[in-house]
Amino acid sequence: MISIIVAIGENRVIGKDNQLIWHLPTDLKRFKQITLGHCVIMGRKTFESMNKALPGRTNVIITRQKDYVKENCLVTDSLEHAIELCKDDDDEVFIIGGGEIFKEAIRLTDKIYLTQVHHSFEGDVFFPYLNRGEWKIALREDHKADEKHKYNFSFIDYVKR
Repeated sequence: MISIIVAIGENRVIGKDNQLIWHLPTDLKRFKQITLGHCVIMGRKTFESMNKALPGRTNVIITRQKDYVKENCLVTDSLEHAIELCKDDDDEVFIIGGGEIFKEAIRLTDKIYLTQVHHSFEGDVFFPYLNRGEWKIALREDHKADEKHKYNFSFIDYVKR
C-alpha cells in the first residue's frame, strides 16, 4: 500500500522557504507513530529541510542530482524506483513530501493521512487538490487549540474509493 502523510493549511499550503510553518506536537507524534518502522519517500528539498535521516525508518530521497549521497539514506531519481526500493520490505510505504512529489504520487496513492490545520498561511509549496469523488473519509479526529497547539486541527484519513 502506498500512503501519503501530510499536514496542510486551509489554503492547502504545506511549507514556506523549505520549512514547516506551524508546530503541532500532537501531529509530530502521530507522524512518528504512523511512519516508524516503514519506508519514507521524499524529495531532496524535503530531506534537506530535516538535514538528517528520520530514525527507525528507511529513508529514500528522490533527486535529479547525480552522485547525491546522504548517510543512512537510499537515493534514486524517480518516484517509481523509490517505491520499488521499498515494496519488498514494507507493506505500507509513505510519501512525505514535498509538493512536486505529492503531485506525482497522488495517482498511485491508496491512503492519505492528512492533518488539516484550520488556518490559512502564507507559503510557497502547496498540496494538490483532491478529487473528492476518488476519496472517502475513513477517520476524522478534531483537536482544539491549546497551550501546546496554536491552531485548531483535524486528523482526516482518506482512502481511495
